[in-house]
Amino acid sequence: MRWEPNRFPPASPPHQPPSFWTGLGRGASGRCPACGDGRLFAGYLRLSPSCTGCGAPLAALRADDAPPYFTIFLAGHLLLPFVLWIERAWQPPMWLHMALWLPLFTVICTLMLRPVKGAVVGWMMRLGITGTEYQDAPRAIAATARDRRDA
Repeated sequence: MRWEPNRFPPASPPHQPPSFWTGLGRGASGRCPACGDGRLFAGYLRLSPSCTGCGAPLAALRADDAPPYFTIFLAGHLLLPFVLWIERAWQPPMWLHMALWLPLFTVICTLMLRPVKGAVVGWMMRLGITGTEYQDAPRAIAATARDRRDA
């Protein structure tokens, strides 16, 4: 028996998925993407267990590596033109580049990571990802392994 994800989620989710731009905006501002009232984060990057306004299960959503990837992508596109412009105009020594740009990239990425993670969570809600898609996967995989061993 091969494991398949549950392709038929419950008929009525406890919350309505927001529109694309609404979910991104609410998530980036640190609010629940579904209703816009509750807080999205319980810490710097840790999601709240659920929304206090609509009850949406926020902690079940796993953004994983997408927020850091998008953050680095955006920070690079924002700052790299200035790096190249300064190099071409004044040609400062490499130690000056490192002393200036490494801390600046670090600060920019740190400041951007939380809003980007919120926007990714809002996007995930819009796509209908609830975080419960794979909760039965370990049992199904164990059953498949047991069936293969018994065969």
